[in-house]
Amino acid sequence: MRIRRPAPERPSGHRAMLSGRVPAHETGFGPYTVLDLHDLPEDGKGFELEDGWLIEVAAVEAEAAVIVCDGGDWEITTPTGIRKPDVLVIPREVARAVIIDESPKVIPGGEVLLAAEVVSPGSSSERTDRLRKVGEYATLGIPQYWIVEHQPEPRVQILVLEGGGYSARPVVAAGTELRAVIEADKPFEVSFSPAALLDF
Repeated sequence: MRIRRPAPERPSGHRAMLSGRVPAHETGFGPYTVLDLHDLPEDGKGFELEDGWLIEVAAVEAEAAVIVCDGGDWEITTPTGIRKPDVLVIPREVARAVIIDESPKVIPGGEVLLAAEVVSPGSSSERTDRLRKVGEYATLGIPQYWIVEHQPEPRVQILVLEGGGYSARPVVAAGTELRAVIEADKPFEVSFSPAALLDF
């Protein structure tokens, strides 16, 4: 998760090595440099430098051997064909095997630990995301399926596989914190506020 935040004031004498636009309402912040990044506490861990801005990266405190993938490049097999979740979590060795084979990034659906779809209300895909994929992903045995919405406010519906079907957890909305344990070789917890989704 990446969150755009102003960074601490730069020490004097640092020259900008990367350029970036500074919105009028944020005058006085940025652009930042590699030196600014490394001057942050813990040598800039938890931040990336992007177009002169310091971007906070939420760390996953886990030793699990997993990869979080952007669904744009990765696909999964399902009983009906191929799906492209917006975000998926897969075991590291599964991702490595696909990359080494230099094959299309198609993952057996049964290997997925978490699939997430961003729903666009009123779109042609909304019914598929809310209904059809629920059945498909449960049949594959995907332990968790998250349905993410941005409108009318950011919120996440977590579906957890239990007894062959999904059980819905209470919807987590902006102003509250989502906490979920992802089952992997070493289970780990993910936590964030859905309000942070607006910062992407």
